Amino acid sequence: MSDTGSFTERLSAMGYQAGWAVTRRFPAGFADRLFTWLADRVSHDGRGPEQLRANLGRVVGDANVTRELVRDAMRSYMRYWREAFQLPSMAGPELAARVDAGFDEADVRRLDEAIARGRGVVLSLPHSGNWDMAGVWLVDHFGQFATVAERLKPESLFEAFVEYRESLGFEVLALSGGEAPPFARLREVLEDGGVVCLLGERDLSGRGVEVSFFGERTSMPAGAARLAQETGAALMVYHSSYVDGGWRSSISEELDTDVPLQEIVQQQADIFARNIATAPADWHMLQPLWFSDLSDARRQRLGLDARESGEEKSPS
Repeated sequence: MSDTGSFTERLSAMGYQAGWAVTRRFPAGFADRLFTWLADRVSHDGRGPEQLRANLGRVVGDANVTRELVRDAMRSYMRYWREAFQLPSMAGPELAARVDAGFDEADVRRLDEAIARGRGVVLSLPHSGNWDMAGVWLVDHFGQFATVAERLKPESLFEAFVEYRESLGFEVLALSGGEAPPFARLREVLEDGGVVCLLGERDLSGRGVEVSFFGERTSMPAGAARLAQETGAALMVYHSSYVDGGWRSSISEELDTDVPLQEIVQQQADIFARNIATAPADWHMLQPLWFSDLSDARRQRLGLDARESGEEKSPS
């Protein structure tokens, strides 16, 4: 497929590809120090970015968004990228065992029991900790699972991300622009008793379900909830965060899917919020998420102004 995109996009793609090619060759200590240094420079030693500060303020309260918290959040984000660039050369049973050590045994047993029932499992997770590391553990523990990737620009960058995750044993489907929408294949995986993993707190399509998240309005994708509802698969929330030199992981109880779709997505949002609050620095959300932070153009595309105007006119 021909590569398209602006000069900036192509430059970004080259940067990511260089990261995968070069970072894995760095000694571990040097790579850690380098990415920590980059994080501190990008965050201006904890003074920004502004949107990261605003997002953290929803979790801990604006008065508690210290320079140390912002710096730690950017360090966590850059740790994710360091690990992502090194992961193809790290993946294997030894790494999976290290990730496994960060689980509560009851959580692993809960997942095993859900898988054993043979009706499939949907794991929904936020952008926290290292979700690719969680995938490495899942491949070692269960086998291949299916996930969906946002189609990035230029095409070479998207293909690089797909190749990277498929090299780890994931089945990766394009969110858009593929030969067929991913939903049918995800259903097939679940109906065969397999596992689907979906990142769940960013509504990239604009067709998500409105929820309350940390007390404010936003929308979240409904794909995980809809898949569970339509196939009878178990829906559970996976959370990843960092601890010392390792990773902490948790898997929730099954969500109640015998309720309207909006209620399922709200259950998911509530569990996301509880988990994120335990390790706010590991939540890698640098983009606008809540309706009140969106640009006028994005609000117009989502029809938010018209929706809010209609609510104001409705009788109480």
